Amino acid sequence: THNLSPCRFYLHPELSNDLVGTHPPGAHSLVAVSVGYFLEDFVDMLCNQKLHQSWELLFHHSVVIICFGIAVLLHQYVGFALVALLVEINSIFLHLRQILLMANLVHTTCYRLNSLINLGTYVVFRIATLAWMTRWLFLNRHNVPPAAYAVGTVGMAIMTPMNIILFYRLLRSDFFK
Repeated sequence: THNLSPCRFYLHPELSNDLVGTHPPGAHSLVAVSVGYFLEDFVDMLCNQKLHQSWELLFHHSVVIICFGIAVLLHQYVGFALVALLVEINSIFLHLRQILLMANLVHTTCYRLNSLINLGTYVVFRIATLAWMTRWLFLNRHNVPPAAYAVGTVGMAIMTPMNIILFYRLLRSDFFK
């Protein structure tokens, strides 16, 4: 469901003008289902992984659950949440990378190709999207209520460094061994 976001912007260009109050049919449901996914994944990690292995992802999921939960409950910022879901396009390649690692296929053409696509989609769908969202939030700070602005600013302040650190780790692991 996460990769439907680009279609939403193509089919509903009005989203680019109003990410607060405008959202197309089904967008609210998409964000609500995403909250459910992040909740389920959060609980699964708590039950099945050691805390020292998953604390960063648990923290990430907590921020997403709070931010998306607010959008779902208030029926506002759904458009902004849709932009945030663009980040999840890269997750396909991050997860494929993990599967290839678990299958001990690190020294294959498939792994190398996935590494390149992973880094490319990481830059486009994670780093550029988060930069755009931060810029949008800053430029629209006068139109966003202080509480929502605070949540958005804290969310971006947490997600951006986390994603830069993960990008560095991916670069180091897959390209600078």
